[in-house]
Amino acid sequence: MYRLLKPLLFLFPPETAHKLVFKTLAVLKYIPFAGKMMRMCFSYRSPALERQVLGLNFPNPVGLAAGLDKNAEVINQMADLGFGFVEIGSVTVAPQEGNPKPRSFRLVKDKALINRMGINNLGVKKIVKNIQKTHPRVIIGGNISKSTSTPNDLAYKDFEKAFAQLYDYVDYFVINVSCPNVKDLRSLQAVENLARITRHLTEIRRYCDVYRPILLKISPDISTDVLDQLIELVMLSGLDGIVACNSTVSREGLVTGKEILDQIGEGGLSGAPLKEKVLSIIRYIHAKTDGNLPVIGVGGIMSPEDAVEMLKAGASLIQVYSGFIYEGPGIVRKILKHINKNTVN
Repeated sequence: MYRLLKPLLFLFPPETAHKLVFKTLAVLKYIPFAGKMMRMCFSYRSPALERQVLGLNFPNPVGLAAGLDKNAEVINQMADLGFGFVEIGSVTVAPQEGNPKPRSFRLVKDKALINRMGINNLGVKKIVKNIQKTHPRVIIGGNISKSTSTPNDLAYKDFEKAFAQLYDYVDYFVINVSCPNVKDLRSLQAVENLARITRHLTEIRRYCDVYRPILLKISPDISTDVLDQLIELVMLSGLDGIVACNSTVSREGLVTGKEILDQIGEGGLSGAPLKEKVLSIIRYIHAKTDGNLPVIGVGGIMSPEDAVEMLKAGASLIQVYSGFIYEGPGIVRKILKHINKNTVN
């Protein structure tokens, strides 16, 4: 069915197509038996797919990456499509409109996307209300970041507020300091800046009744030296894992012509071109930590074979974003069947 719908959806700008799809999914919750039909068509369950990671029991290792269901509007519908977990956000304390439009672009020849959304979201209070109304049936990750208007020296306060308000409504957290679409955000990856944020979050967690894992989402554009520093910080600070990786500012190796890229301008690139870089980073982290640090692999998973390759590289879990857009919801079931067949643990 997606083969028929995809050409129609791709007639619309990416952001418009996204809204159409998500509004349709939101309507399905009011249609009797729609969820059951979706599960029959798209989900795939097997005891061999279950994973215990970060102290959580995942029904399968395939999640929806942050950036698609930013505002926690279709969490259960994504579970019906087969995802074992859903990461919402990035979430900021106050609502944000994000960057001016157009801000999302397809590179069809490369099976890639470029976006400079600017962490647009409804703000943590509204997102908490959305989760409360949903009564989630799936593990939820809360990807949090600072507001664009907040200076970096006060960023820790934004992270604290978003963390505290979201704490009772998600199962794990991801610190986003690696998005390339917010001015100076990636400078928070410097260890001295990041250490302050992690210290405040882990301190809050100490006084909570339930332990929520905290992961760090890293950029694919960092050097090996910086990656070593971030791995050490994660291991020593009480964080629980790494999400590798965010989108890249690199345009290396693209088929899309320079003229089109110049017209699009700045933004983070995701999709197929990111896969090899992400794989190399996951392999490095896995080797550096002797496999003792959980890693969620995201970036360039466009096929079942890509998913298995990432798990074999050392990822404990994986997430899909661009693959969902280019291949449709059926990609989740295909990946799960392929993982099950190849018995990747």
